[in-house]
Amino acid sequence: MSEDIRENEAAETPNPAEEVAEEKEEKPYLNPLEAAELRIAELEKEHSEMKDQLLRTVAEMENLRRRTEKEIRDAKQFSVASFARDMLGVADNLRRGQEAISDEDRVGAEGALKALLDGTAMTEREMLKTLEKHGVKKLNPQGEKFDPNYHQAMFEVPNPDVPNNSVIQVVQAGYVIGTRVLRPAMVGVAKGGPKFVTPTEETGESSEGIDKSV
Repeated sequence: MSEDIRENEAAETPNPAEEVAEEKEEKPYLNPLEAAELRIAELEKEHSEMKDQLLRTVAEMENLRRRTEKEIRDAKQFSVASFARDMLGVADNLRRGQEAISDEDRVGAEGALKALLDGTAMTEREMLKTLEKHGVKKLNPQGEKFDPNYHQAMFEVPNPDVPNNSVIQVVQAGYVIGTRVLRPAMVGVAKGGPKFVTPTEETGESSEGIDKSV
């Protein structure tokens, strides 16, 4: 019985010589030069992977910086949009006040009436100048091609002498802040005339790359 147990233990006990032989089979022998070349190849691969990861990180940070700058710039530009939109009513009333006086009465105005008219005109100019300082611009598209992005057609005027789809009358001026429309210009559009030709179409130049923002 004891002999059987010893034989079993001997069979279960690992043989160091066999393990070494297995390791040698799994890892073939490399001379120092081959080992160094293999290690260099591994390091170059790690370097390439780390460089690629670094470049990706730098690109992501640059994109994030640009997006952040744009968001800050837009926030500054459009932060006054609501206030500017409310002020347009004031600008309209100043304009209506001036238009209520005929040109004849304006020329013959004296004293308090003249001072009132001059003060109203100056106030309107200063308001528009202040709004423009904050990125708000007035649209007066008389004679331009109708653009639904910036204009609102109120009526059509048949006129064979005026280019088709051009703005023939501005009922109410529009305003933009940057490229965002605060209020579209209310206009009358000509119909029945020749095709509207833009300056670039007349000269045959390409409009590609032209900034169309208002």
